Amino acid sequence: MKLVTALLLSSAAVFTDATHAQPLSDNQTSLPSTVTEAFGRAQVPLESVSVMVKEVGVRTPILAINTEQAMNPASVMKLVTTYAGLELLGPTYSWKTDVLLAGELRGGALQGDLVLRGSGDPKLTVERLWLLLKQLRERGLRNINGDLVLDKSFFGAVGADPAKFDGEVLRSYNVGPDALLVNFKTIRFQFMPSVDEKSVSISPDVKPAQLSITNKTRLIEGPCGDWRERIKLDVQQASPTEISVAFTGNYPKSCGEGSWNVSLLDHARFVGGVFAHLWTDMGGIWKGAVKLAPTPRAARVIASTESASLSEMIRDINKFSNNVMARQLFLTISGEIDKRPATIARSSEIVKSWIARKGISAPELVIENGSGLSRIERISVSTLTQMLDAAFKSTVMPEFLSSMSLIGLDGTFRRRARSDVVAGTAHLKSGTLNDVRALAGYVLANDGKRYIVVMIVNHQNAVMTQFAQDALLAWAYARTPILAGPVAPPTITVNP
Repeated sequence: MKLVTALLLSSAAVFTDATHAQPLSDNQTSLPSTVTEAFGRAQVPLESVSVMVKEVGVRTPILAINTEQAMNPASVMKLVTTYAGLELLGPTYSWKTDVLLAGELRGGALQGDLVLRGSGDPKLTVERLWLLLKQLRERGLRNINGDLVLDKSFFGAVGADPAKFDGEVLRSYNVGPDALLVNFKTIRFQFMPSVDEKSVSISPDVKPAQLSITNKTRLIEGPCGDWRERIKLDVQQASPTEISVAFTGNYPKSCGEGSWNVSLLDHARFVGGVFAHLWTDMGGIWKGAVKLAPTPRAARVIASTESASLSEMIRDINKFSNNVMARQLFLTISGEIDKRPATIARSSEIVKSWIARKGISAPELVIENGSGLSRIERISVSTLTQMLDAAFKSTVMPEFLSSMSLIGLDGTFRRRARSDVVAGTAHLKSGTLNDVRALAGYVLANDGKRYIVVMIVNHQNAVMTQFAQDALLAWAYARTPILAGPVAPPTITVNP
């Protein structure tokens, strides 16, 4: 970690004084002074900034800076994926996961293979998988005398490399898409002081059968801080079928409960390990292998689970910026429309054609995976603004709007402007990468009108531009320049 002192405007002052300044004229081609000053203090040149502010349904923007420039939007790209999903698949679309018998069931024993067939469900949690397997036990199945067949043919070869983006293969945000994604392919390790407060308890939310855990952490006194910096995670492949993790270090008692999300296994081994653990825990017997194959023609469905609707799913995608869920949805678009194995290239073609049919010219648009976790994805603020304008007139507008964070209240914007006049007035999506800061969405201004606000910064100092974002949102809300008094420079902690 390193500390960076930012000589920026106080966001609290920005929001609080917004309603006491003089109105600006429409159709500005230069930024409000306080936004410009914030960029100056962050040492971000305006050539690295794109901004557009426009009233919904009105053709002429009131603020337009570098609007056609191709920019990396980070997670703001999820707005493209989710809006496209709503219109192309429908807000009530859902994903189905089936369990099939490829053999005869006699006396509680299956003489053959058990098949799990996925359709790209973005949120097949371990709880839902447990309920699915419980259906099998209730139907009398106990002994599986065959293999576990995983049918992932709904997706084609997507070639997702968890090390590609930043080399952090254990980080859950790098999990790639899979037609049979279970629990986001992530284990959440829960840390907490023991009841007698003499040791640290570490428990996983799901434990694949091949996983062993060693806990060598010590409980200490002192402030919590960034406790994960004090803990070392060591992962070892004990054998081709076994994996071990060891935690060492000190965990402060003052932290109470803490969690650490880790992605340890490839998709097939993770699903197989979770299945083995749950099935054994239910009193079932299975000693076969895990195979990847299409569903045999003669197999018959014995149990199914259906996901929540797409309109509910996109709330997780946009409010909490879930990368793998966005990637699942992006691939589902081509899988469902083409009725053949989904590919990234085909989903990109379909989304671009959908945008073109709306009369939006987007020659700069590059979609790598639909989540924004990318070095090469590009879009302009002009394209985003036109898309948001079209979305507001769409029949799926209520679902789309409610999927975004409400500033000051929830999602990735829950800690922003909580005590200021703009709290609760804006539905927004954030985007964050090392050299990217972005936001896009709608602001309900104090004049009763709704404005589309889009800002993207691509620069090595982008991390310092939150106060410029806050100043722009306050200006859009009040349609006035912001008068901020002198404040002490805040200290910002930045991940290297």
